[in-house]
This record gives sequence, structure tokens and C-alpha cells, in this order.
Amino acid sequence: MTTFPGEANASATTNQALQHPHIEASSSNAPAVMARDLVRVFGQKMAVNHLNLTVQRGEFYGFLGPNGAGKSTTIKMMVGLLRPTSGSVWVGGVDVWKDPIRAHSLMGVLPEVLNIYERLSGREFLVFAGHMYGIPAGDIRRRAEDLLQVLTLIDDADKLIVDYSVGMRKKIALAAALIHRPEVIFLDEPFEGIDPISSRVIRDILRELTQRGTTVFFSSHIMEVVERLCTRVGIINQGTLVAEGTLQELRERASGEEKDATLEDLFLTIVGARSEHQNLSWLE
Repeated sequence: MTTFPGEANASATTNQALQHPHIEASSSNAPAVMARDLVRVFGQKMAVNHLNLTVQRGEFYGFLGPNGAGKSTTIKMMVGLLRPTSGSVWVGGVDVWKDPIRAHSLMGVLPEVLNIYERLSGREFLVFAGHMYGIPAGDIRRRAEDLLQVLTLIDDADKLIVDYSVGMRKKIALAAALIHRPEVIFLDEPFEGIDPISSRVIRDILRELTQRGTTVFFSSHIMEVVERLCTRVGIINQGTLVAEGTLQELRERASGEEKDATLEDLFLTIVGARSEHQNLSWLE
């Protein structure tokens, strides 16, 4: 379903019905990701305002918004890095905040700001991550070598991460997020600092994962990549989910937009930025 500014984020009746959904833990019928009445307040600022969304298994879901709209805050609450002021999040049918260990075993996370053990080599870091997820040692070695090879890190696998470039750090963090074959992958700006060749490799990996049933929850400012990869898009503005749907659904519902409008055009219209035109007065 697609919603736009002027339409309620969720009706009062719907909110009441969704406050306590019944979800069987680890049920294959449960959505990959579900957020209900998710709120986060910082002082006087409502960073996320009663957000409701559902992502089905196997979807490649793009989560978009202007800077400061609440994207990273939402993702942090979904993956257990930031406690919500109120509301609930389920991943694979497991409540992230009531059963965090089980929920984390179902997800892989590539956050916007990386926290990596820099005094480990790339290979050591992947082995460490594999052990943390309880993967058998033989599988860890095989998966680590495959990931290092595919992500073109094999020649630098035994270098300390402290000596890695920004792009290399991003790739080794992605490898660690994938090594346990998670059901859901959360990616916050995964292509930032990545060269075009590695970007292509990562896109191909993500496509293959979704084809095999993995769900990708993806946040990025690169509209062309989102338009090319994502099966459905949600747009957040000022903490509220203001639009959601496939690209075609967004086109059909966006008043005044052409039928072949790009995602960037739709995004600017939805967040009300298209009419804003700023000039540097001293250039005139």
C-alpha cells in the first residue's frame, strides 16, 4: 500500500489493532521485519514518530529520507543498537528487545559508522565473527575465504584492518555481516567509499541473496542504486513514514509526476524539496 503526505501514517483504528500483534517466534510465516508504533525522542525532538512498517521475506527494501529524517535512528532501533522510547520491532518473528540474542542471530548489520577491531587482520576478524555466531570452524574457514575472494580482499587478508582504506573497511564489515548467512541484512549507506568495481560485486551479491530468500533492508542516498535494486521503497521525513510502495506505485500516486519519473523526482516531490531553490546571492 502506498501512502503520501496528507494521508495518515496509520489510522487510529489500525494503530490500535497493531499494538499487540501475535507473532510466532522464528515462524517462517512471520514478516522479515516489522515495526509497530516505533518512537524515539531525544530531549524535545521526536526523531521517529510512531513508525509502522512491514517488510516481507525476500524483499529488497529501500529506506530513504533527507538528512536528519530518522533513517539511521530507525535502523539502530531495529537492530538493537538504540532502545526505542516506545514501540516494538520484530526480525524474523523475534522481538529484538525481548529476545536480543536470538534476534541478532537472524540478522547481519552494516552500520553507517563502523566499529571494527582494527588490530585484527581481515581474515582474523572474519574468523572471530564466525565464532561469535557459533559457526563450525571448518565452515568459518571456507566462508571467510570465499568472502575475501569475492570482495577482492584476498591479497590484503592478513593486513591489519587499521591499515585498510575506507572502502576496504566497509567490505570487511560487510563480509562479517554475511558470514553466518543471516535471514535479514540491514545496510546503512553500504556503497559510501566503495569503488565502482566493488560496488558492482556487492550489488550482485545482494541480488543473489534476495533470490535465495534473504531480506535486505537498505538505506542510501544514491537514488540510482536504490531504483535499480529495490523491489519496494519507504520514505521517511521528519520521523514519519510519508510514502511506501513499489516505484510504479509511487509514480501512480504522485500527483503531477510523469509516468516515467525517476525515483529522485518522486523523492523530491514527496519530501517537499522540489519547490525549494536556493542561490548564492554573491554569485549574481
